Amino acid sequence: MDLTVWRTFVTVCRLGSLSAAADELNHTQSAVSRQIAGLERQLGVPLVERHARGVRPTPAGEVFRRHALTTLTEADRAVRAARDVRDGGSGRPLAVGAVPSLASGIVPEAVRGLLDRAGHIRWSLVPGLTGQLHRRVIGGDIDLAVVTDAPPGLPHAPQVERRFLGLDRMVVVLPADHPRAGAGPVHIRTLADETWAEDNDGSAALLRRHAARAGVGVRIDLGAADLPGKLALVATGHAIALVPGVLRRALRADVTTVGLVDAPTRGVYTITPYRDPHPCAAPLHDELTSAFAAVGEPMATSPVAAREAVAAGESEEAQQELRTQGR
Repeated sequence: MDLTVWRTFVTVCRLGSLSAAADELNHTQSAVSRQIAGLERQLGVPLVERHARGVRPTPAGEVFRRHALTTLTEADRAVRAARDVRDGGSGRPLAVGAVPSLASGIVPEAVRGLLDRAGHIRWSLVPGLTGQLHRRVIGGDIDLAVVTDAPPGLPHAPQVERRFLGLDRMVVVLPADHPRAGAGPVHIRTLADETWAEDNDGSAALLRRHAARAGVGVRIDLGAADLPGKLALVATGHAIALVPGVLRRALRADVTTVGLVDAPTRGVYTITPYRDPHPCAAPLHDELTSAFAAVGEPMATSPVAAREAVAAGESEEAQQELRTQGR
């Protein structure tokens, strides 16, 4: 398949208009239409549908768009890498993966520390969910990924080395004018009548599990496509939400957070391939350890501390970590 056509399709989806895509790509609108029609013939499925204000991807088109965007990103990286070698570059690029909450602050901070120590390194950041990143580390696309054991959990594979960074304590994000704003840790029972919003199954599972242990239920009535959408629902007073503690410093100004008594936690790890690890993987892990410890929320930063957290009944995920390590 011609990646030029894929790029045209992704541009059409982003702009929602054949004519706008034609202008951006310096094509005629009829040429864009022909490219989309040809791609649909190749795949045997409609990819876009017209509506009053333009076009939008069909369900099949949306699935294809996501994969196409990933492929185009990797193709652009391949071109840049080849040209870097042509221009005299010799260093191996570093591909870093991270789940969204960690890509929002800790990972860029840690990479900044690595660059300050090691000098110029060509690197890229690849956001994704834990399962996706795990597969890409095995496949050799990513040199180091920062992932969590939040539901559905962290896969095990003999090709991958995982190293424990610590425990991330979840917090509740509230509208800035919420009656609980500024309070100390609260019990989940005091929030049981609230409307909750969630953007992913893992966070929702942690919330339901925590509430069930307290003998209450929670109403997750609102869904969001991503973290910014979830925070928008909170900021406008529609709901409250559970978010990772590592996000405290990166939240928008019109929301606030409150801790939970016996808050749910998730383990945070780096994963790297056992075979041919990147030379910068180990020093980056050290920088991540420092950045994670500086977040300010009480966290366990070693498997030994995780064992102490288990003894206190704070983390089912840490129990799994200890079972994995045979401790």
